[in-house]
This record gives sequence, structure tokens and C-alpha cells, in this order.
Amino acid sequence: MKSKEIKILLSAPRGFCAGVERAIEIVEKSIQKFGAPVYVRHEIVHNKFVVDSLKKKGAIFVEELEEIEDRSRPVIFSAHGVPKKIPTDAKNYNMTYVDATCPLVSKVHREAENLNKAGYHIILIGHKNHPEVIGTMGQLPKGSIDLIQNEDEAKNYDNTYKKKIAFVTQTTLSLDDTKNIIQILKNRFKDLREPLKEDICYATTNRQMAVKKIANKCDMFFVIGSRNSSNSVRLVEVAKKSGCINSMLIHSESNIPYHDIQNSDVIGISSGASAPEILVENFINKLKNRFTITIDEVEIIKENVVFKIPNKLN
Repeated sequence: MKSKEIKILLSAPRGFCAGVERAIEIVEKSIQKFGAPVYVRHEIVHNKFVVDSLKKKGAIFVEELEEIEDRSRPVIFSAHGVPKKIPTDAKNYNMTYVDATCPLVSKVHREAENLNKAGYHIILIGHKNHPEVIGTMGQLPKGSIDLIQNEDEAKNYDNTYKKKIAFVTQTTLSLDDTKNIIQILKNRFKDLREPLKEDICYATTNRQMAVKKIANKCDMFFVIGSRNSSNSVRLVEVAKKSGCINSMLIHSESNIPYHDIQNSDVIGISSGASAPEILVENFINKLKNRFTITIDEVEIIKENVVFKIPNKLN
């Protein structure tokens, strides 16, 4: 007899966003068009399952162009975006490249460039060493953009350049944390220029709002996603702040805490924007093997965003 009845509140929207779907499709279409192997600079999206399945199809993942042995093969730039120097290097190597940067990240790149041309010094709110941050900072000349990661850094930021300042943000941040950082900067710099439209992307926003809606009804909350996925890690933080202290990330090496689940009546589940739905299904199936499960999907908004793939792959 199955032991325990547990209700799952399944957060929606969850999982793949349009930028991730487009990036994966670009790799698959590139393999179809150019044959295998194709190279991908950095993980196309931050998910081991996705990366492993693309490796099986003929993608070879590298961190830098210099690692590519056969430069007659095409290279794809990941969804997180790359510094300006990378396409230039690829051209110098006479390499064919396909840019899978998410259009919403490209929007931030263009925004930063335009502000720089208009004479602003740029603040980027984001996480150090995240590939998206490296890519955005790499759009501009050295010294024209500074990174702020948290409220303390915002409080202590010194506008040494004495230029007018503007800010842009990484697309996968926590809405609430970012709001606080922006407020501190606005209080300190009265003429701070902000983006016309928020930089945090629709998918990050929707997934966080969906988690907020159900977290306080849950005894435990699970986010399916990779440890290096910024938006997945933020979802765990959002669940904790929204009333479910017992929230955790389930990644490829996680042990499922069945004992704690056994003591729960209601658990919440969501997944990061780079996590395929099959990982959510697999997790739920593991729970079904041990418990009697009922599932209530709580959807806050329908997503119908689709991004076109580059013409050269059509």
C-alpha cells in the first residue's frame, strides 16, 4: 500500500522560455544544415540534460574559440550572449558562426551601447562571472561599465567618472532584490537613467510571480534546474522569501529528500527557464512510486512568445 497522500501544486508557467527554445533549435538546425560536429561556445543553456542530449546529436562544447581544433566547422554562441570580441575573433579565424544570444539579452546589449554613445557611464546590476554579465560588459570599452551585485555595493558605489549614469540589468535576476538595488541607486543619484522597458525578461518575471502565488501554501518547494542556472537559483530564493523556507533546487546530482516529503501534505514544484519539462515529469514519477499524488496546476499567465531563428538556418 502506498503510504502518504501528497498534493502537488505545479507552478505555471515553468520551464523553457522562448530564448532557450530558440537556442536549442539553433544547435539542432545547425547540425542538420552543416552536419556534425558543430561547436558551441559555452553551455548553450545552463542545463546538463540539454547539453548531454545535444552532445549525442553532434555538438561539441568549448569554453573558448581557441579550443576548437577544426576551424572549418561552425561555432554557435550561447543564449547568454558574448562579448563583442568573440564574433570578431571568429571572423579572424575565418569561422562560420551562428549567434544564439537570446533576443532579450541582445536588447540589453543594444541599450548599453546606445547609452554609452549618448555619454552615459553604465551600471550593470547582475552577478559577477555569469556569462550574460561577461557578455554585456564586453559590449563596451573597458572602464565605461561597472557591475553592482547587491544592496551594499549600491550603497557604496562611487561615481568617480562624474558623468551622467544609467543602469541596465541582467535578464534573470530576482525582481524584488533588483527593485531594492535600483531604489538605493535612485535615492543616491537623482538623474539616474533607467531602461524604457524593464530588462528582467518576461519569463523570469512570470516564473517568479507563479512561485510567489503558491509558495506560502506549501510545506516544501522544489525547483528543477541546474546549479549554474541563475534564474533557477533565483526561483528557490523567491519561494523561500514568499513563505516556504523549506525550498530547494533539484539538479542532476540531487538526492530527493523522500523522508521530508513524507512529512509534507502539500509540495510546490517549478522549473527554471533552461530545464526541459521531462525533468519535471521524471521528478513527479519518482514521487508517484512512493506516494499517492494529486496534482493541481496553478497557472498565472499563458506564454505565447516565439523568437525566430536566424535566416541562415532556414
